[in-house]
Amino acid sequence: MTTETAGSGRSTDALAALLDAADRMPGAAELRSFSYDVLGAAPGRSVVDVGCGAGRAVAELDGRGAAAVGVDPDARMIALARSRWPEADFRIAGAYELPLADSSVHGYRADKVFHELADPERALGEALRVLVPGGRIVLIGQDWDTFVIDSDLPALTRTLVHARADLTAGPRAVTATCSSTPVSGT
Repeated sequence: MTTETAGSGRSTDALAALLDAADRMPGAAELRSFSYDVLGAAPGRSVVDVGCGAGRAVAELDGRGAAAVGVDPDARMIALARSRWPEADFRIAGAYELPLADSSVHGYRADKVFHELADPERALGEALRVLVPGGRIVLIGQDWDTFVIDSDLPALTRTLVHARADLTAGPRAVTATCSSTPVSGT
């Protein structure tokens, strides 16, 4: 997928098709919209969408009046995003080295990204670097170790859940913890 991930072996075209299919799933548009609300995306606010893929979220964030930047380490994916959303700001970059100044964005969003990263803590540190004080981080992803399959065959169910979880670098990245020192106003 990218040099930052554990390597899923998917081609850019296959990944784009998979992301497009995920965008069409029931509830996907509502989840994206909810993430924008939590992010505080609005006119006068700047946001970065990390692992932007084909760029739909960046275009939708722009549509809300936010100054959105989409980053992805795959040059072919960025080219596809630019072809779909030519007015949007897309840049080739990964989660570990964002092409943004310190304290330059109000919001950081990553959807279906952190469970693929080999070093999610490093990416989170980079997110904190680019965020303004009080900025928001929204991470969306599946906890593949708790993926639910309704089956009468428990052994097969466990095998399927573990097989899928083993395909990602951090199947439980959504439950990973990090520490930071809170900043107080006093």
